[in-house]
Amino acid sequence: MNLDQEIAHLRELMPASGRMSLKIVPTSQGSQVISTPTPKPWERNMRPIYLNVPLWEKLSRGQRDLVFLRLVAWSTTIPWLKPNWYQTLALVGVVGTVAQFTQGDAVGVVIAGGLSAIAVRQLWRNYRGAEREVEADESALKVAQRRGYNPPDAARNLLEGIEVVAELEGRSKLSFSELLRIQNLKAIAHLSTMGDPQTSRLS
Repeated sequence: MNLDQEIAHLRELMPASGRMSLKIVPTSQGSQVISTPTPKPWERNMRPIYLNVPLWEKLSRGQRDLVFLRLVAWSTTIPWLKPNWYQTLALVGVVGTVAQFTQGDAVGVVIAGGLSAIAVRQLWRNYRGAEREVEADESALKVAQRRGYNPPDAARNLLEGIEVVAELEGRSKLSFSELLRIQNLKAIAHLSTMGDPQTSRLS
């Protein structure tokens, strides 16, 4: 694998939102095949996507494309600014904490601060939860379709990529969210889940 050509290909593969916010950083260290820090709502700088080159080149072309697009989708579609109940609760908690602090009400500060902390924790769990993981897969498949993949082939490449990445990283078991993602991708790829040893781990 020619590294310069690979990086150029991946940059071309990315949607415009990815090119504006992410940069590809090759590395030969660590146990992860591909990774990026969780984006923060206040960040404005380009965020790195770390490619572990010795491991990355062991994936097939299709697997690399879909695993990469999936990470880009996950990193660029976190709905920090999408209004919901927990965001409102967190905002109310922060405002309440400031108000109680200026009034010197220690009990009020504790209550408002606790309310804000609970809301923020739930927001974090939602943005890192299984539903978000599946949504990132589906976003990646849409981009892949615009890049010439048909949906079943794209889903199959991503499904295989999940399994190969876990193997390369030395993980003997897939996580719960990875198992859910595989079931969803199998449905898109029109693959049977009957008798699948990975599927049996859900029961």
